[in-house]
Amino acid sequence: MTERTANTNTNTNTNDDAGTSTDEQALPVRLLTDMLRVRRMEEKCAELYGASKIRGFLHLYIGEEACAVGTLHRLGPDDNIVATYREHAHALIRGVPMSAIMAEMFGKVTGCCRGRGGSMHLYDATTRFFGGTAIVGSGLPIAAGLGLADRMRGGDAVTACFFGEGAMAEGAFHEAANLAALWQLPVLFCCENNLYAMGTALAHEHARTDLAGRAAVYGMATAVVDGMDVLAVHAAVGEAVASIRAGGGPVFLEMQTYRFRAHSMFDPGLYRTKAEVAAWRERDPIPRLASALREAGLAKAELAALEVAAQAEVSEAVRFAEASSVEPVEALLRDVTTPVGPPVVPTDPAAGPMPGGVLPGGPMPGGRR
Repeated sequence: MTERTANTNTNTNTNDDAGTSTDEQALPVRLLTDMLRVRRMEEKCAELYGASKIRGFLHLYIGEEACAVGTLHRLGPDDNIVATYREHAHALIRGVPMSAIMAEMFGKVTGCCRGRGGSMHLYDATTRFFGGTAIVGSGLPIAAGLGLADRMRGGDAVTACFFGEGAMAEGAFHEAANLAALWQLPVLFCCENNLYAMGTALAHEHARTDLAGRAAVYGMATAVVDGMDVLAVHAAVGEAVASIRAGGGPVFLEMQTYRFRAHSMFDPGLYRTKAEVAAWRERDPIPRLASALREAGLAKAELAALEVAAQAEVSEAVRFAEASSVEPVEALLRDVTTPVGPPVVPTDPAAGPMPGGVLPGGPMPGGRR
C-alpha cells in the first residue's frame, strides 16, 4: 500500500544543527504539517466570515483535523473521496489548492467550482474529490455507486466516505451499508463521531450509541479509533485500506473526535458546557503530536518553520481570493441549462451490453438481479 503525500508548498527542512527530523519522524512531521495547514486555514475562514468576506453557511473543522489528515495520507491518487459540508480539510489534504478553496468561499470565478458552490460544495474531479455535499447522509449512496463502478472496472481503488454520526439516523446510511456489504464493494465508511448532530447529543438521537456495533450488523468489518490521535487514525486506516484492497469488502471506522467550534457560524453552541469543550481541548491533536515530536528530539526551530509555512500559505490564498474576479453576469447560466438538441434514444437491450458490460436487467455483483 502506498501512502499518498499531500500536495503542499510547505518546507519542513531547517538549518538547525541539532534535532532535525529523522526518517522515523518524517511521517509525523508530514501529518503535523497538514494539520497545521488545516487549522490555520479554518481559523482564517472564521475571521473572514466575521468580516463578511465569506458568506452563507460555514462549518469549521477545528479539532477534527486528525481524522481527515490521518485518513487521506493512506489513500492513493486513484482512490475516491466523498465528504460532508464540513469538508475544507478533506479537499485541501486531497490536493485541491488552498487558493482555489479560499476563492470558492469568496464566491470568485477562480474557485474550484467557479464560486458557485461555496463552503459546503467543494468539488474537484482531477483529485477525485467528489464533494462536499450539503444534505446529511447524501454522500453515502454516491460512495456506494463509486465503489460499484470501481468493482465493475476492476483494479483496487477504494472510496473513502466521510460522514457524521448524525447521518447514521438517515436511511441513506443503511441503504449504502447494506449494498456495500451485499456486493462487497471497496468502500471505507469513515464516521467522524463528534458527539453532536448539530445541537443534538448522540444519546438523544440514537437508541444504541455503539456506532461500530450498529454497522457490524451488515456483516462488514468495523473498528473504533481515537479521532484525536492522527497516528492512531493513520494506522487504523492503513489496516482497513489493506483489507479492502485485498478483496475483504467494506470497512466501517468510527473516529471518535470533537469539534472545538460550534456546528456552524450561525450556531451559538449553547448545548455544550464550557467545561466539556475545555476537556476536549486538552486532547487537541496538534499540540499532542507537536509535543511528542519535541520529546523525540525535533528542534523547536523546525516546528516553528512549519507554523510559518502554514501561515504564509494561508496569507497567499487570501491574497489570491481577494484579487480574483466574480463570474461575469453573462456566464451565470453556464452549466445551469442544457442546450436544446435531438432527443436521447434509450439503449436497446437487443443491441448488446450497456457501458460496463452489464446487460439491462442482468445480474449485479453477488448474483443479484
